[in-house]
Amino acid sequence: MEQEIYERLNEVFREVFDDDDITVSAETTADDIEDWDSLMHITLVSAVENEFGVRFTMGEVSSMKNVGEMVGLIAQRS
Repeated sequence: MEQEIYERLNEVFREVFDDDDITVSAETTADDIEDWDSLMHITLVSAVENEFGVRFTMGEVSSMKNVGEMVGLIAQRS
């Protein structure tokens, strides 16, 4: 289950950041991806929500520390 989530997230990240070389892991943070700022975070969260058919609360969005936490939330709702 988690492996499939990571594969789909890689596609979303590559599309949002227009970079085919991005590969995310549980430890990936905004510091690891050059263009990942607060504006791109909103775009990314929206794209992830659309890809997985989930909705994150504002609290969840602001408290996510890394991609692993995002995967955990997606897995809970899938």
